[in-house]
Amino acid sequence: MGDTPKSLGPATHAGDPTQERYLTSYQARRAYQEKVQQPPHVFGIEGSIDIHCHAHEGQQEPMAVARLASASGMKGLLFKSLVGAGRKDLVGPAGGAREMEAPLARWCEENKCEPIRMWAGWSIGRRTKLYGAKDTEIQLKDGVKGVWMPIALHANTLSKVGGKPIWWGASDDPTYNTEPLPWDEALRIGHYLLDGHGRLKPEIADVFKVIADYDVAVSFAHATHAEIFEMAEQVDKLGIRKAFVDHPFSPFVDLSLEQMKQLTALGIYMNFTYDEISPLLGVDPARMCATIQALGTEYVTLSSDAGEPLFPNTVECIRLIRGHMRAFGLSNDEIHTISSINPAKIVGLAS
Repeated sequence: MGDTPKSLGPATHAGDPTQERYLTSYQARRAYQEKVQQPPHVFGIEGSIDIHCHAHEGQQEPMAVARLASASGMKGLLFKSLVGAGRKDLVGPAGGAREMEAPLARWCEENKCEPIRMWAGWSIGRRTKLYGAKDTEIQLKDGVKGVWMPIALHANTLSKVGGKPIWWGASDDPTYNTEPLPWDEALRIGHYLLDGHGRLKPEIADVFKVIADYDVAVSFAHATHAEIFEMAEQVDKLGIRKAFVDHPFSPFVDLSLEQMKQLTALGIYMNFTYDEISPLLGVDPARMCATIQALGTEYVTLSSDAGEPLFPNTVECIRLIRGHMRAFGLSNDEIHTISSINPAKIVGLAS
């Protein structure tokens, strides 16, 4: 840790204002709803690819953000979540993304711009019972390009910011969010990927084998440090080259610079997000920039993690995070690498 800039270190410390801030912010962001965003044109983000875009029910409207991204010269969006992903007439979210292609192409022809590429993501933890390798393969055959490990229903999430009991059948109130749950209760309700010996459960290892077979991206999502390093070992063993750690400064992940270096040494990307530097989490963008400089840009990406009504739209968030990183010290070439070239590798698109 001797090479760690003085401004770096754990993103949160128990009892400090940042910890209090993220607890209250998650309750607020989950309860607040507004009209879906219909954003205007955004400049200065040409060629960018967002590998963490939310557009499910109650969030930004996916066609509106796809049009804006196209008009603004972006290259693509990987939808972590998408409206209609649970429709019975679709296998999964990849079908929803395909449905958008023709109408977007028509709109772009009328408006004289190039349509972005659109890819769908999918999580093995969107219900109380984890999806396994068989379900994952069905989604990958249908065209999903990114698999997320458990997110909101992960025990780690429930222990840090609570959750909505409606998710596990304990309430019919869609707005109620619990306080952070004790770890034992969070573990009983939520997901955890390791067995009693601290190794990946066999069913999770099988999911990684399918991911390797289909050569798609995988996000470690909201996993604990122990899970992250077990997944990293599996990624290294299987030769997976499109693995990434989402929002490494977030309260769920909270990696040190030394831990990030260990992971990037294995070819695992650190995916820094606008969410982290937003007013809701409040990570110092200077600290984020210094971390990227310490890591180097070979295994770093930028994305929005946007969609909730308290955020700007995804396209504006890409502009903001690129702008902040440029303002705090990254060069134009470095910005291009981490927002265009590296994300293109994640989605399997030649840069």
